[in-house]
Amino acid sequence: MSLTPSAADKKARTLSEAMPYIQRFFDKTIVVKYGGNAMTDPQLQDSFARDVVLLKLVGMNPVVVHGGGPQINELLKKVGKQGEFIQGMRVTDEETMDVVEMVLGKVNKDIVNLINKHGGKAVGLTGQDGAFIRAEKMLLESKDEPGKMLDIGQVGEITKIDPTIISFLDSGDFIPVVAPIGVAPDGETLNINADLVAGKLAEVLKAEKLVLLTNTPGVLDKDGNLLSGLTPKNIDDLVADGTLSGGMLPKISSALDAARSGVKSVHIIDGRVEHALLLEILTDEGVGTLIKSK
Repeated sequence: MSLTPSAADKKARTLSEAMPYIQRFFDKTIVVKYGGNAMTDPQLQDSFARDVVLLKLVGMNPVVVHGGGPQINELLKKVGKQGEFIQGMRVTDEETMDVVEMVLGKVNKDIVNLINKHGGKAVGLTGQDGAFIRAEKMLLESKDEPGKMLDIGQVGEITKIDPTIISFLDSGDFIPVVAPIGVAPDGETLNINADLVAGKLAEVLKAEKLVLLTNTPGVLDKDGNLLSGLTPKNIDDLVADGTLSGGMLPKISSALDAARSGVKSVHIIDGRVEHALLLEILTDEGVGTLIKSK
Protein backbone atom coordinates (compact mmCIF):
# COMPACT_ATOMS: atom_id res chain seq x y z
CA MET A 1 0.00 0.00 0.00
CA SER A 2 1.46 3.35 -1.03
CA LEU A 3 1.53 6.30 1.37
CA THR A 4 0.01 9.67 0.65
CA PRO A 5 2.59 12.46 0.21
CA SER A 6 1.69 13.95 3.62
CA ALA A 7 1.92 10.58 5.40
CA ALA A 8 5.23 9.80 3.70
CA ASP A 9 6.58 13.23 4.66
CA LYS A 10 5.53 12.71 8.28
CA LYS A 11 7.29 9.35 8.44
CA ALA A 12 10.41 10.77 6.83
CA ARG A 13 10.48 13.67 9.31
CA THR A 14 10.12 11.24 12.23
CA LEU A 15 13.02 9.11 11.00
CA SER A 16 15.11 12.19 10.33
CA GLU A 17 14.36 13.54 13.81
CA ALA A 18 15.57 10.30 15.38
CA MET A 19 18.94 10.34 13.60
CA PRO A 20 20.85 12.79 15.86
CA TYR A 21 19.66 10.95 18.96
CA ILE A 22 20.78 7.61 17.54
CA GLN A 23 24.20 9.13 16.86
CA ARG A 24 24.38 10.82 20.26
CA PHE A 25 23.41 7.76 22.27
CA PHE A 26 25.30 5.17 20.22
CA ASP A 27 27.03 2.68 22.55
CA LYS A 28 25.54 4.46 25.59
CA THR A 29 23.80 2.63 28.41
CA ILE A 30 20.09 3.30 28.96
CA VAL A 31 18.66 1.85 32.19
CA VAL A 32 14.88 1.39 32.08
CA LYS A 33 12.66 0.65 35.08
CA TYR A 34 9.72 -1.29 33.63
CA GLY A 35 6.53 -1.33 35.68
CA GLY A 36 2.89 -0.32 35.99
CA ASN A 37 0.32 -0.82 33.22
CA ALA A 38 3.07 -1.32 30.66
CA MET A 39 3.70 -4.69 32.35
CA THR A 40 0.09 -5.88 32.44
CA ASP A 41 -1.49 -4.65 29.17
CA PRO A 42 -0.62 -7.03 26.27
CA GLN A 43 -0.48 -4.23 23.70
CA LEU A 44 1.82 -2.13 25.89
CA GLN A 45 3.97 -5.19 26.63
CA ASP A 46 4.53 -5.68 22.91
CA SER A 47 5.21 -1.96 22.42
CA PHE A 48 7.80 -1.98 25.20
CA ALA A 49 9.57 -5.09 23.92
CA ARG A 50 9.78 -3.66 20.39
CA ASP A 51 11.18 -0.38 21.74
CA VAL A 52 13.91 -2.17 23.71
CA VAL A 53 14.89 -4.32 20.72
CA LEU A 54 15.03 -1.27 18.44
CA LEU A 55 17.28 0.62 20.88
CA LYS A 56 19.67 -2.34 20.88
CA LEU A 57 19.58 -2.66 17.08
CA VAL A 58 20.58 1.00 16.59
CA GLY A 59 23.59 0.60 18.86
CA MET A 60 22.43 1.53 22.37
CA ASN A 61 22.77 -0.71 25.44
CA PRO A 62 19.38 -0.98 27.17
CA VAL A 63 19.27 -2.60 30.61
CA VAL A 64 15.79 -3.45 31.92
CA VAL A 65 14.95 -3.55 35.64
CA HIS A 66 11.43 -4.71 36.44
CA GLY A 67 9.12 -4.84 39.41
CA GLY A 68 6.04 -7.00 39.84
CA GLY A 69 3.83 -5.17 42.32
CA PRO A 70 0.39 -5.89 40.82
CA GLN A 71 1.23 -9.56 40.23
CA ILE A 72 2.61 -9.95 43.78
CA ASN A 73 -0.52 -8.36 45.27
CA GLU A 74 -2.72 -10.68 43.22
CA LEU A 75 -0.94 -13.83 44.42
CA LEU A 76 -0.89 -12.61 48.02
CA LYS A 77 -4.68 -12.19 47.87
CA LYS A 78 -5.02 -15.75 46.56
CA VAL A 79 -3.15 -17.08 49.59
CA GLY A 80 -5.26 -14.90 51.90
CA LYS A 81 -2.62 -12.28 52.66
CA GLN A 82 -2.95 -8.52 52.40
CA GLY A 83 -0.01 -6.53 50.99
CA GLU A 84 1.25 -3.86 53.40
CA PHE A 85 3.42 -0.85 52.59
CA ILE A 86 5.31 1.60 54.81
CA GLN A 87 6.78 4.73 53.18
CA GLY A 88 6.38 3.10 49.76
CA MET A 89 8.22 -0.09 50.78
CA ARG A 90 6.54 -3.51 50.83
CA VAL A 91 6.59 -5.15 54.28
CA THR A 92 8.12 -8.54 53.49
CA ASP A 93 7.88 -11.37 56.00
CA GLU A 94 9.13 -14.87 55.12
CA GLU A 95 5.88 -15.95 53.46
CA THR A 96 5.67 -12.74 51.43
CA MET A 97 9.30 -13.18 50.35
CA ASP A 98 8.45 -16.63 48.97
CA VAL A 99 5.65 -15.03 46.93
CA VAL A 100 7.94 -12.20 45.77
CA GLU A 101 10.60 -14.62 44.54
CA MET A 102 8.05 -16.79 42.77
CA VAL A 103 6.31 -13.89 41.02
CA LEU A 104 9.48 -12.02 40.04
CA GLY A 105 10.93 -15.22 38.60
CA LYS A 106 7.89 -15.67 36.35
CA VAL A 107 7.71 -11.99 35.38
CA ASN A 108 11.40 -12.04 34.50
CA LYS A 109 10.99 -15.05 32.21
CA ASP A 110 7.93 -13.49 30.55
CA ILE A 111 9.83 -10.26 29.76
CA VAL A 112 12.82 -12.20 28.43
CA ASN A 113 10.58 -14.30 26.20
CA LEU A 114 8.75 -11.25 24.86
CA ILE A 115 11.96 -9.40 23.98
CA ASN A 116 13.36 -12.52 22.32
CA LYS A 117 10.12 -13.00 20.39
CA HIS A 118 10.63 -9.56 18.84
CA GLY A 119 14.18 -10.28 17.74
CA GLY A 120 16.26 -9.35 20.77
CA LYS A 121 18.64 -11.49 22.81
CA ALA A 122 17.51 -11.01 26.39
CA VAL A 123 18.98 -12.71 29.46
CA GLY A 124 17.17 -12.79 32.80
CA LEU A 125 19.02 -12.11 36.06
CA THR A 126 18.38 -11.51 39.74
CA GLY A 127 20.85 -9.95 42.13
CA GLN A 128 21.58 -13.49 43.32
CA ASP A 129 23.30 -14.33 40.03
CA GLY A 130 27.00 -13.95 40.74
CA ALA A 131 25.81 -12.11 43.90
CA PHE A 132 25.98 -8.98 41.77
CA ILE A 133 23.51 -7.05 43.96
CA ARG A 134 24.65 -7.09 47.58
CA ALA A 135 22.35 -5.67 50.22
CA GLU A 136 21.61 -5.35 53.91
CA LYS A 137 18.31 -5.23 55.75
CA MET A 138 16.55 -1.89 55.51
CA LEU A 139 15.25 -0.17 58.63
CA LEU A 140 12.88 2.77 58.26
CA GLU A 141 12.59 5.65 60.71
CA SER A 142 9.07 5.99 62.08
CA LYS A 143 7.23 9.10 60.88
CA ASP A 144 5.23 9.20 64.13
CA GLU A 145 8.11 8.54 66.53
CA PRO A 146 11.34 10.14 65.26
CA GLY A 147 14.35 8.05 66.22
CA LYS A 148 12.37 4.81 66.33
CA MET A 149 13.46 2.37 63.60
CA LEU A 150 10.95 0.02 61.96
CA ASP A 151 11.87 -3.52 60.87
CA ILE A 152 9.92 -4.24 57.67
CA GLY A 153 11.20 -7.78 57.17
CA GLN A 154 13.25 -9.13 54.28
CA VAL A 155 13.59 -5.76 52.57
CA GLY A 156 17.01 -4.68 51.42
CA GLU A 157 18.98 -1.55 50.74
CA ILE A 158 21.83 -1.87 48.30
CA THR A 159 25.39 -1.88 49.62
CA LYS A 160 27.18 -2.77 46.38
CA ILE A 161 26.50 -3.62 42.74
CA ASP A 162 29.14 -5.46 40.71
CA PRO A 163 28.59 -4.33 37.11
CA THR A 164 30.80 -7.04 35.57
CA ILE A 165 28.03 -9.41 34.52
CA ILE A 166 25.92 -6.58 32.99
CA SER A 167 28.90 -5.19 31.07
CA PHE A 168 29.74 -8.68 29.79
CA LEU A 169 26.19 -9.20 28.51
CA ASP A 170 26.12 -5.75 26.89
CA SER A 171 29.35 -6.47 25.04
CA GLY A 172 27.84 -9.66 23.64
CA ASP A 173 24.77 -7.85 22.27
CA PHE A 174 22.53 -9.31 24.97
CA ILE A 175 19.84 -7.31 26.77
CA PRO A 176 19.99 -7.81 30.57
CA VAL A 177 16.62 -8.09 32.33
CA VAL A 178 17.06 -7.70 36.09
CA ALA A 179 14.70 -8.75 38.90
CA PRO A 180 15.21 -6.67 42.08
CA ILE A 181 16.34 -9.32 44.56
CA GLY A 182 19.58 -8.85 46.50
CA VAL A 183 21.78 -11.01 48.68
CA ALA A 184 22.65 -10.26 52.31
CA PRO A 185 26.07 -11.10 53.78
CA ASP A 186 24.61 -14.26 55.37
CA GLY A 187 23.11 -15.38 52.03
CA GLU A 188 19.54 -14.34 52.88
CA THR A 189 17.55 -13.07 49.90
CA LEU A 190 16.15 -9.56 50.22
CA ASN A 191 13.35 -7.83 48.34
CA ILE A 192 14.58 -4.48 46.99
CA ASN A 193 12.41 -1.74 45.51
CA ALA A 194 12.86 -1.90 41.72
CA ASP A 195 13.18 1.89 41.36
CA LEU A 196 16.12 1.86 43.77
CA VAL A 197 17.80 -0.99 41.88
CA ALA A 198 17.34 0.84 38.57
CA GLY A 199 18.77 4.07 40.00
CA LYS A 200 21.80 2.45 41.62
CA LEU A 201 22.48 0.34 38.51
CA ALA A 202 22.37 3.49 36.36
CA GLU A 203 24.92 5.11 38.69
CA VAL A 204 27.29 2.13 38.69
CA LEU A 205 27.07 1.64 34.91
CA LYS A 206 27.56 5.39 34.34
CA ALA A 207 24.40 5.33 32.24
CA GLU A 208 23.51 8.07 29.80
CA LYS A 209 19.85 7.87 30.81
CA LEU A 210 17.65 6.44 33.54
CA VAL A 211 14.02 6.13 32.45
CA LEU A 212 11.34 5.16 34.99
CA LEU A 213 8.01 4.03 33.53
CA THR A 214 5.01 4.70 35.74
CA ASN A 215 1.20 4.94 35.64
CA THR A 216 1.01 8.73 35.48
CA PRO A 217 2.10 11.28 32.84
CA GLY A 218 5.08 11.97 35.13
CA VAL A 219 5.27 13.84 38.43
CA LEU A 220 2.08 15.82 39.04
CA ASP A 221 1.34 18.80 41.26
CA LYS A 222 -1.62 18.90 43.64
CA ASP A 223 -3.90 20.04 40.80
CA GLY A 224 -2.88 17.13 38.60
CA ASN A 225 -0.69 19.21 36.27
CA LEU A 226 2.48 17.68 34.86
CA LEU A 227 5.73 19.06 36.31
CA SER A 228 8.10 18.77 33.35
CA GLY A 229 11.27 19.66 35.27
CA LEU A 230 12.18 19.23 38.95
CA THR A 231 15.17 20.24 41.07
CA PRO A 232 16.08 18.90 44.55
CA LYS A 233 14.51 22.00 46.16
CA ASN A 234 11.25 21.43 44.21
CA ILE A 235 11.23 17.81 45.33
CA ASP A 236 11.81 18.66 49.02
CA ASP A 237 8.86 21.08 48.88
CA LEU A 238 6.61 18.49 47.21
CA VAL A 239 7.46 15.88 49.86
CA ALA A 240 6.95 18.37 52.69
CA ASP A 241 3.47 19.39 51.54
CA GLY A 242 2.41 15.78 50.88
CA THR A 243 2.19 16.06 47.08
CA LEU A 244 4.72 13.24 46.79
CA SER A 245 3.99 10.21 48.97
CA GLY A 246 3.68 6.43 48.98
CA GLY A 247 5.11 4.61 45.98
CA MET A 248 6.33 7.85 44.38
CA LEU A 249 8.85 8.42 47.21
CA PRO A 250 11.34 5.66 46.30
CA LYS A 251 10.93 6.57 42.63
CA ILE A 252 11.80 10.21 43.23
CA SER A 253 14.61 9.32 45.64
CA SER A 254 16.13 6.94 43.09
CA ALA A 255 15.84 9.49 40.28
CA LEU A 256 17.42 12.28 42.33
CA ASP A 257 20.30 10.13 43.61
CA ALA A 258 21.05 9.00 40.04
CA ALA A 259 21.05 12.58 38.74
CA ARG A 260 23.37 13.71 41.53
CA SER A 261 25.70 10.76 40.87
CA GLY A 262 26.40 11.56 37.25
CA VAL A 263 23.59 9.95 35.26
CA LYS A 264 23.16 12.57 32.55
CA SER A 265 19.41 12.42 32.12
CA VAL A 266 16.72 11.03 34.44
CA HIS A 267 13.08 10.86 33.37
CA ILE A 268 9.82 9.64 34.88
CA ILE A 269 7.46 8.89 32.00
CA ASP A 270 3.98 7.52 31.31
CA GLY A 271 4.21 3.78 30.64
CA ARG A 272 0.57 3.75 29.50
CA VAL A 273 1.55 5.52 26.28
CA GLU A 274 2.51 3.19 23.44
CA HIS A 275 6.19 3.50 22.49
CA ALA A 276 6.78 5.95 25.37
CA LEU A 277 10.39 4.78 25.53
CA LEU A 278 11.10 5.68 21.91
CA LEU A 279 9.28 9.00 22.23
CA GLU A 280 11.45 9.88 25.22
CA ILE A 281 14.79 8.86 23.75
CA LEU A 282 14.46 9.49 20.00
CA THR A 283 12.27 12.59 19.59
CA ASP A 284 12.64 16.32 20.25
CA GLU A 285 9.62 16.61 22.51
CA GLY A 286 10.11 13.72 24.92
CA VAL A 287 7.48 12.90 27.53
CA GLY A 288 7.17 13.04 31.31
CA THR A 289 9.26 14.72 34.01
CA LEU A 290 12.97 15.50 33.85
CA ILE A 291 14.82 15.30 37.19
CA LYS A 292 17.70 17.77 37.39
CA SER A 293 20.62 17.47 39.81
CA LYS A 294 20.44 21.16 40.77
